[in-house]
Amino acid sequence: MSTDGNKKQFWKRNTAKVPGSIQHVYGAQHPPFDPLLHANLIKVGNKPQITLAGKPKKATTFQEFESITSDAWDVGDDDDELLAMAAQNLNIEVVMETANKVIENHSKQQEKQRQDDADASELEDREEEEHEEEVEEQWEEGEELTPEVSFACEPSPLSDGRLVKSLSEAPIGSPKDASLHRQQSLPHRPTIPMVARIADQNTSGTPAMTEREASRLDKFKQVLAGPNTDLEELRKLSWSGIPRQVRPITWKLLSGYLPANTERRESTLQRKRQEYFGFIEQYYDSRNEEHHQDTYRQIHIDIPRTNPLIPLFQQASVQEIFERILFIWAIRHPASGYVQGINDLVTPFFVVYVFEYIKEEVENFDVSSLQEAALRNIEADSFWCMSKLLDGIQDNYTFAQPGIQRKVKALEELVSRIDETVHVHMQQYEVEYLQFAFRWMNNLLMRELPLRCTIRLWDTYQAEPEGFSHFHLYVCAAFLVRWRKEILDERDFQGLMILLQNLPTMHWGNEEVSVLLAEAYRLKFAFADAPNHYKR
Repeated sequence: MSTDGNKKQFWKRNTAKVPGSIQHVYGAQHPPFDPLLHANLIKVGNKPQITLAGKPKKATTFQEFESITSDAWDVGDDDDELLAMAAQNLNIEVVMETANKVIENHSKQQEKQRQDDADASELEDREEEEHEEEVEEQWEEGEELTPEVSFACEPSPLSDGRLVKSLSEAPIGSPKDASLHRQQSLPHRPTIPMVARIADQNTSGTPAMTEREASRLDKFKQVLAGPNTDLEELRKLSWSGIPRQVRPITWKLLSGYLPANTERRESTLQRKRQEYFGFIEQYYDSRNEEHHQDTYRQIHIDIPRTNPLIPLFQQASVQEIFERILFIWAIRHPASGYVQGINDLVTPFFVVYVFEYIKEEVENFDVSSLQEAALRNIEADSFWCMSKLLDGIQDNYTFAQPGIQRKVKALEELVSRIDETVHVHMQQYEVEYLQFAFRWMNNLLMRELPLRCTIRLWDTYQAEPEGFSHFHLYVCAAFLVRWRKEILDERDFQGLMILLQNLPTMHWGNEEVSVLLAEAYRLKFAFADAPNHYKR
């Protein structure tokens, strides 16, 4: 089948699953493209790049999905310190060397894990062979099989639906079953929940803090304890991750929501929270008025789709909080209004500020058990911090979303310089960056990563100058090139699009995010000040 035929079938099948029109995906009130801005970005079939007077191809939609977010991860002992060193020193040679060390350490850990897995698999194979020989000898000698051999194992289903009494009855020669048997025998990494347990993101998933983790927490507390917080020092510490215990106050400081002066913080919080609920009293009832109905209806539709796999966000009281936050923000920012994707940006703030009041796991936490005052504080703080974030990237959501389209074009230019093979491969199969990277910019990779990874990523974004706008571009470039092998293995348009819209990150955690950030940091210093490589 031709490439064009594959593309048509792919879009027909995937867009059929998305309710509503193209506006449903990009926002209720804003078209996704401006022809004058994008005639030079979009091709029609195999024709050469069109001019401003040409007719652009009809906008494509994006498959809405939420990846499974249960995960496990390990932490390298040196990664955080190496990244902190990089954050403190702007010398490009030191930065490059430091980022390389982080990536090299990660590669060594992966190689060690592969070797350990191979050794465990080889040991299991030997034990299995010895066990089979023992069974055969007993059978040949007419001995009665021991209960351990014949009935020790619980009945387990095979791929064809049959049950076996023991592993010795299973079809050992089947590669699929042998692989499954080996996987079951290997040591398991600790399971990490969707968001985060009491243990901080910087730990290995066990509640007890190590000496090193306790030391990092003490450093944060020392910086935060002074009468005037040194924000520059706080940024340096935060770049390599923030301990859960101090993340709420740190995020509020780094976002500019709270002042550095300790004495002014309480009065500022009280004033801003009262101001937010003043907006609620003044404007929220207008959601049913004719000129606000479309905005509120779209928000009301989108809220249940926000992290549908996490029970916390399916609670009615949480959804009402999100509706108020998004509606008030939309009517206070008429230049953009509400655009789909903004709803995702509330969730990290909400989760982090819930942790300010609870010690248990958050995924299944019933927010109705919190006092009303605590819920009001969480809602107001989430609103103001989300507003601070959006102030820096609002052109992503104004008419025709020019900010996103510029960043997607910049991403294409950057990838063509850092990995020409990947870039040419996607060009060969007519994959346009806008078709997959629009969501990366619109949702800040939140649809591509588990929520706990987003929270860790945002630690660095808030510590990095222009983290959510400028640095995010380099993270996206590093993220794309991270899947180089998988991309080059796909040999048609449909396969590439399915891969790029469903990248396998459900097992990602702190270690993978640290390596991604180190690579992005290296790219930033290699290309940010090189106008021939990347024009900002």
